[in-house]
Amino acid sequence: MKSSLFIGLLRILAAVLFIQTLYFKFTGAPESVYIFSKLGIEPYGRIGTGIFELFTAIIILIPRTVLIGTLLGFVLIRGAILSHPFVLGIEVQNNGGSLFILALIIFLSCSIIIYYPKSQFLNLLKLKI
Repeated sequence: MKSSLFIGLLRILAAVLFIQTLYFKFTGAPESVYIFSKLGIEPYGRIGTGIFELFTAIIILIPRTVLIGTLLGFVLIRGAILSHPFVLGIEVQNNGGSLFILALIIFLSCSIIIYYPKSQFLNLLKLKI
């Protein structure tokens, strides 16, 4: 019971953090435009990433699709984490590294959610399409 509450809180945390960034991506906030310009994918990458994050956040919250959602979130946030040290820098426009820290929190949350129900993950891999 305690473990399912913990996993539920991690799901909510990951979804809320994904959703929180959508305002900045969809309104074209200067920091968001700067990041995606530096990555060379502004504006389509910014909007596309926002749509992908919205979809991911929704399916993380749905019990039946939580594993797929966290796998998508894991892949999505891995790109954000790698772009910081290699392209953007840990600190972007004097933010104290807060975006990088939030990305690490999402990454850790998704990693724990994926790892915890190992049997569900293994069953997903065994599905025949």
